[in-house]
Amino acid sequence: MNVTDLILKKRDGSALAEAEITSLIEGYTAGRIPDYQIAAFCMAVFHRGMSADETLCLTRAMLHSGSVLDFSSLAGAKLDKHSTGGVGDKTSLVIAPLVAAAGAYVPMISGRGLGFSGGTLDKLESIPGFDVNLPLERFRDVLEKVGCAMIGQTDEIAPADRKLYALRDVTATVESIPLICASIMSKKLAEGLDGLVLDVKTGAGAFMPTLEQASDLAQSLVDIGNGLGTQTTALITDMNQPLGKAVGNALEVEEAIETLKGSGPQDLTVLCEKLSSRMLSLVPSAEPGDARARIAEALGSGRALEKFAHMVKAQGGNPRVIDDPKLLPQANLREVIRSSAEGFVTGVNAKTLGWASMALGAGRQTVESRIDPSVGILLNKKIGDRVEKNEPLCTVHYNQAARFGPVRQPLNDAFVIASDRVEPPSLIKRLVE
Repeated sequence: MNVTDLILKKRDGSALAEAEITSLIEGYTAGRIPDYQIAAFCMAVFHRGMSADETLCLTRAMLHSGSVLDFSSLAGAKLDKHSTGGVGDKTSLVIAPLVAAAGAYVPMISGRGLGFSGGTLDKLESIPGFDVNLPLERFRDVLEKVGCAMIGQTDEIAPADRKLYALRDVTATVESIPLICASIMSKKLAEGLDGLVLDVKTGAGAFMPTLEQASDLAQSLVDIGNGLGTQTTALITDMNQPLGKAVGNALEVEEAIETLKGSGPQDLTVLCEKLSSRMLSLVPSAEPGDARARIAEALGSGRALEKFAHMVKAQGGNPRVIDDPKLLPQANLREVIRSSAEGFVTGVNAKTLGWASMALGAGRQTVESRIDPSVGILLNKKIGDRVEKNEPLCTVHYNQAARFGPVRQPLNDAFVIASDRVEPPSLIKRLVE
C-alpha cells in the first residue's frame, strides 16, 4: 500500500475501498505510518468527505484496531450516552450514576477536551485522586460492583482513535463528520453496549452550528450504530449558550454534584433527565413513561448521588468533595464581568465563553498543553434574565493575570443586552432514530 496514493485519491474526491481504509488504519496504529501523513489524510477527508459506506468501514477498522469488551455476563442492560461536545456540558457526570441508580449498567469510556469543548476525563481528574486510567479488568470490577464506571481509552480500546483524537485537535480537522463519527462510534461500540444515546449539539457553541449540519451528523452516527449492531438513537440539543452556569473543570464537577443533589440549574437537570430516560427506553421491556418515572425516582431519592460517591471512591477519588466542594481545585483570583447596560439578556455566545475558558487554562491549545482544573467561568446571567447596569454577568476564576487580560472584553461582548425579553432557546431540537 502506498499511503501517498491513498491521500491523493481521497484529496481528489475518489472513494476508498474497505481494504484501503483498513490498511491505512492498521498501518497508523502499528506506527508504520507517521502522523504527518495521517494529518494530510484527515485534511483530505475534511475537504472531500466520505460516503456512508466509507465512514462505516473507517469506524469498523478503528473499532477493531483493539479489543471489543464483552459484558454479557452482567445481568442487566449495558447503556451509554455520548455528547458531541459543548460548553459547560457536564451531563455525563450526572447521567452515568443516574442511569446506574435506575437499574442499568453504564460502562462509559470518555475523551478529553477538543478545542473549546471540555472533556469528561479532564473534569473527572479535577476530583482529587480520581483515576480515569483503570486497566480493563479493574474497569469491569468497578462496573459490576457500582453499576457505572468512567475511564479514558486504554491501549486496548480503539487505539487508532486514541492517536487520531489528539491529532485532529491540532490540525483543524475536528469538525469533519466522517472523522467525528468514526471517533465517537469506534470508542463507544467497543464498550459492548446494548443501547447508545447520542447528544448531538447545535448552535454557536457546537461543532455543528446549524440544525441541518447537526441532523446530518446525528443520522450518520445513528446509522453506524445500528449498522454495527447496537440500538442507537440521538437527540439534537441546543448549544447557543452554555449548558448550566459553570464552564471549567472543577467548577463543572461542583455543578454536577449539585444537580445530583436536586439543586442544579434547570436546563442541565432537564437535559440529564431526558437523555437518561431515552437511554432506559432503549431496553426492550421499558416503556417511556416507566423510564421517566425510574429516572425521577433515582434522582429524587438521592440514590444517584450515592452511586456517584461510590464510583468516585471505587476509582480512587475523594468522595468528601460531595459535601465539601472546597476540596476541589480552587483558583486564586476572581474577577466579575459587569453589564454596561440594563435590559434583558438575549444572547450568550457559548463559543466565546468556551474559548475564553480555554485561554484561562481550562482547555488545550496543543496536544502538550497542561490543563489548570481550577479555572473557568461562572455565569450569573443567561438568556431571558433581567440585568441591571453594573450587575454581574459572569465571574471569572483564574490564576494568571496575563491570561485574564485578553479575555475580559470578549467575555463582556459575549452577553447581548436588549430592551425586550426573549425566551431561552428550546433544549431539545429533534429526535433522530
